[in-house]
Amino acid sequence: MSVLPDPGASAAVLIGTSTYEFLVDLPAVANNLSSLAETLRGPASWNLRQDNCTVLADPASGEAVMDALRDAAATTRDTLLVYYAGHGLVDPEGELYLGLPRSRQQRVETGISYKWVRSALLEGMAERTVVILDCCYSGLALGMMGSSDLAAQADVEGTYLLAAASETRQALAPPGETHTAFTGELLGILDHGIAGGPEKLDLDSVFRQLRTALTAKGRPVPQGRGRNSNGRLALGWNAAFSRSPLAADASDGRAELRSWPDPEAICTAQGFLEALGQVRIVSGLTHAAVSLRSGGGIAAGTVSGLLNRKDLPKTWKTTGIYLAACGVPDERADGWRRTWERLRAQTPATGAASPALDRGRDRGGRAASVWSRVVRRRGRD
Repeated sequence: MSVLPDPGASAAVLIGTSTYEFLVDLPAVANNLSSLAETLRGPASWNLRQDNCTVLADPASGEAVMDALRDAAATTRDTLLVYYAGHGLVDPEGELYLGLPRSRQQRVETGISYKWVRSALLEGMAERTVVILDCCYSGLALGMMGSSDLAAQADVEGTYLLAAASETRQALAPPGETHTAFTGELLGILDHGIAGGPEKLDLDSVFRQLRTALTAKGRPVPQGRGRNSNGRLALGWNAAFSRSPLAADASDGRAELRSWPDPEAICTAQGFLEALGQVRIVSGLTHAAVSLRSGGGIAAGTVSGLLNRKDLPKTWKTTGIYLAACGVPDERADGWRRTWERLRAQTPATGAASPALDRGRDRGGRAASVWSRVVRRRGRD
């Protein structure tokens, strides 16, 4: 089953070089960055927070890029997406470098070695990583040339890598188009979906559609490779899905066919609340309809309040009624409760005084009271 990452525990680092001192400018790259960031921050995709989606446009140095990558890798627990668009450079040994504003064709050390990127990801905490390279010769990162050293470049556990071109082809930035060929096609898939495709746009489906569409247009054929089950990771909801979740009737007896969010994959409070909202979308019910199906258990305003909370509910009752009213099966609802209990246990308690401190306050209060009586007694004497 395809899964969307937990937005509270996921992040993206989008890197792009559009202007160069010694190479041909790629103005479409700037549009790539802004459009992809907007998509990843939207509810139809990963719904990332602003501060979890870092954009590095025309970075001043490789150090700035690597610092951002290492910071994101060290703090991201669920899924980390790393994107680069720009010129790709190759050294005499066939190693891929990512171009920067001052990069030169015969001076690959002026760029960023893909090996450095791979190393930062290997040292990170993310459970899953997605690397998207929209540059010339990006297929080198997949190890398509058969060299064991090159094959190891993309051999990052839990990683899915998409490359705009093979190890010998140049990526395409068509003159007059808003985006580069590869990223433009990717954005089109994320915005408009895949007709006849799955409910969620998993990476394997996205890759197949990219190859089909770009090949049909006579453009460089993208490359891809995933590790483990990362191909089931979704980049967003399929806008062209034939059985739209919004059109589903929660009372039609087909609940078992729907792709309910998986509570076991949630690891933050934000992810929990985002997934609760997705439950209502999958059910196809309005807030008022959820209230009606609850038999008066929760009001429409309470549903809205639950889905717009900033922290976990303190009790389970309302959430349980909400899930049942949306048509979530009992066994799935049990998983939601276990996740809620797990996240509540991870949340530091606030406002709870220490029993020892309370006893100390009690003793202090009694002592002050006794001393006050003594003073009053002496005053009367």
